[in-house]
Amino acid sequence: MPALERMKILDLTQYEAGTSATQLLAWLGANVVKVEQAGVGDPGRHTERGVGDSLYFLSFNANKRSLALDLRSSEGRDLFLRLLPRFDAVVENFSLGTMEKFGLGYDVLKAHHPGVIYATIKGFGTHGPYAAYKCYDMVAQAFGGAFSLTGESDGPPLRPGPTMADTGTGMLAALGIVAAYVQRLETGVGQQVEISMQEAVANLIRCGLSHRERSPEQPVPRRGNRTIAPTDLYPCAPGGPNDYIYVMPVTTRMLDALLSTIGRADLCADADLHDPRWRVDHGDQIWETIAEWTRQRTKQEAMEALAGAGVPAGAVLDTSELLADPHLRARHMVVTVQHPERGAWEFIGPPIHLSGSQVAVRPAPLLGEHSRDVLEEELGLSGTELERLVAGRIVGVHAAPAPTSV
Repeated sequence: MPALERMKILDLTQYEAGTSATQLLAWLGANVVKVEQAGVGDPGRHTERGVGDSLYFLSFNANKRSLALDLRSSEGRDLFLRLLPRFDAVVENFSLGTMEKFGLGYDVLKAHHPGVIYATIKGFGTHGPYAAYKCYDMVAQAFGGAFSLTGESDGPPLRPGPTMADTGTGMLAALGIVAAYVQRLETGVGQQVEISMQEAVANLIRCGLSHRERSPEQPVPRRGNRTIAPTDLYPCAPGGPNDYIYVMPVTTRMLDALLSTIGRADLCADADLHDPRWRVDHGDQIWETIAEWTRQRTKQEAMEALAGAGVPAGAVLDTSELLADPHLRARHMVVTVQHPERGAWEFIGPPIHLSGSQVAVRPAPLLGEHSRDVLEEELGLSGTELERLVAGRIVGVHAAPAPTSV
């Protein structure tokens, strides 16, 4: 039995922060119905032109069903409220005030379904001086402190590569929803779950914030790839833009294993080299000694030699190499699905592995693909009534065949 098989979610999320939360719950077995504006859908569907649903959208909406509904109409709103008591949670990440404009704010939803769990994801929360400001991932990363810790010490702040504010917020939202769901199983009472993207990023940089102990009155400086030498990024053969390995020997034993592996066991007895303060002052010299060895090997060869000797080391994989990585494939993290419009494509699958819960990965739905199914299953609407709603554009449908998992 899938872990969250009995959880039912009305998903009004878009782009990434909200969709990653509901996808994670769907991967754990929750019945997630993605409610999208009829005729338009999640804006994330349209980030690529001329290809149908974008790979961006497909990456964050697997294992969901799509109900296309015109929430701007009174009849569409009424349909949503009729569905509401049959579901456990509503999740949204619209701009502040949008749900209220729809007439679907938390007070309204709670009046119709006292046990509802209402999860709201905002850039800066629902109150405070910046609550009304619009936000995207990188804005939250800048304002949450992540930019200030990224880059070289003598250069400007840099945009981190991962969308930590979006997906990180989504993961926290999913945890909050599950916690509220477990509490409701005990009390029967629902509640609001609120996640701020800025606060999520601030939470993710707790390690960086802890370094303030060294200079409490000063901001934590950027340190590039190097912390205390020899922890750093090293070039590998043949010298391409991603031919690097990151090496992080934290203990004395790891440092000695590194030196032995690169053929410099003679340095293991050097007292200075085992003094962290000396290594800070002589980082460039240490880096060149190690780089002389790594330049003669591919990043995979270097990683296998170092990691095999007990030294934490990771080759810098680019996006193509990541999908081809034999370790990820052996762990079934690279999933192939068959989409009815895009065909077969690969993406990174569920990162949570439960021994007692198995859920097959399904591709993201087409807009309105499950409108008829959901309204018939949940509300028992007749064929005639459904066709009237479709004809009046209150409900959107998609005639393409349902996708199949590979």
